[in-house]
Formats: sequence, structure tokens, C-alpha cells
Amino acid sequence: MIGRRSRLLGSIALLAALGGTPVAAAEFAAVTTFSAGAEGWVGPTGIGGATTLEPTGGNPDQNLRTVFSDFGITFSNAGPGPFVVDLTAYQAIAIAIDLRVEQIDFFGSPVSRPWLVELRDTTDPERGYPWTSVWFKFADVAAATHGNWTTFTVFVNDPDSTGLPAGWGGYGAEDELGNPELPEDRTFASVLAGYDEIAFTTLEPGFFFGETAHTVRIDNVTLRSAIFGDGFGSESLAAWSAHTP
Repeated sequence: MIGRRSRLLGSIALLAALGGTPVAAAEFAAVTTFSAGAEGWVGPTGIGGATTLEPTGGNPDQNLRTVFSDFGITFSNAGPGPFVVDLTAYQAIAIAIDLRVEQIDFFGSPVSRPWLVELRDTTDPERGYPWTSVWFKFADVAAATHGNWTTFTVFVNDPDSTGLPAGWGGYGAEDELGNPELPEDRTFASVLAGYDEIAFTTLEPGFFFGETAHTVRIDNVTLRSAIFGDGFGSESLAAWSAHTP
């Protein structure tokens, strides 16, 4: 039986009927549920607070908890590793994470903040930018609306698309109005093929926030190949694990 924590179901290369030419990988999944440790995931730590592995209080059990005051918070995993792969090798992908907000306060008053996933390519970014990225905003989150565990999922039906799919933004350059966008020589597919860091963050490109007190937990971080709309977002991780070979 496959362990509950940190599975990597191999990127299986199929062979074409003639000549043994590799074609798209068939199945892939990377899952971190924190029972085996952080497994490459890091959260903010420093003068503003800390990120710790907690044995209880997750969804269920082990989880990553951050208590940190800053403009925003970010959980990231940099390659090489199971969460940094050429996603254009798959017909569709799903990215998911469980989040619980215990507190997001600005000068003592509860507030909401954006919550998004960002795929970052730090190799040779445009001058003045730390990386080139594509990002998807799930929702604004707050203790009042997300005080219980919530699963956030995004499907990408065509990772090989040159244009940005609906709901996705780009970063690494800006338009004439100063809005973030992809550099002219980059596409959605090129970032998905070459990213070297995946991040979940409250820092939405193009926006600035004042110093905010955050207390949040994350669990069940998942990146996998998918059939678009296959229902993963409505399944629990345990249910999905039960029918994973």
C-alpha cells in the first residue's frame, strides 16, 4: 500500500507504437501531508515569527503552521524535486492545497488577503524582477470565511498552451499601465516547462499590503496529472488515496 505522505507516482513515459518514440507521460502525483516532515516546503521564518511542523491540528494530524507578521506570507518548494517537473508533459494537471486561517489581522482588525498559487522560473528573469511566473488566484481568505479547513484546487486543461488560461496571470514584466504580465519572449507553456519553484502566497502580483499578522495552517499539498474536471477538488485526500494504485 502506498504511504499516505509524500508519494511520487512515477512520471511514466509511454512509447509510441512504432520506433519507441517517447510521448506524453501518463500519470504523475506528488503529495505532501507532512507526516514525513516538511519535504522541501518552507514558510516564512525570521524576525516576524516562524513556521513550524505541528503534530496535530491538521487535516488531519500533521501540518505546517505559520505565525508571522509581514506584508504577506509564502509557502514554497524549490527544485529539484517531485513538485518541480515539466508540466507540459501531461495532458492536464491539478494543483491543490488545504488551508485553515486562524488569524489575519491588520493593526488588530480582521482582514482578508489574496490566496494564490504561483509557478516561478528564477532563471534569467527580466532586469529588476526576481523571477518570471504564472499565477492563479483562488480567493480572498480570512478567518471569518476560512476558519475551517478548505481545499483549494485549480485544473489546467492544456499545460502546453501559449496563452494564459482563464483566471491565470503573468509576472516578470509590466504593460504600459504598470500591470504585471509575462515578458514578450515567455508563454504559459514555457513557464510550466521550466519553472524551478512552486509557491502558495498571499502576495498578489501588482498589489501592495501593509504589515499584517498571519496565523495559518496548510496541509495536503498536491500536484498531479489529471483529467480536467475529474472531481478531485470535491474528494478528500484519503478518498483519492484509496483508489490510487
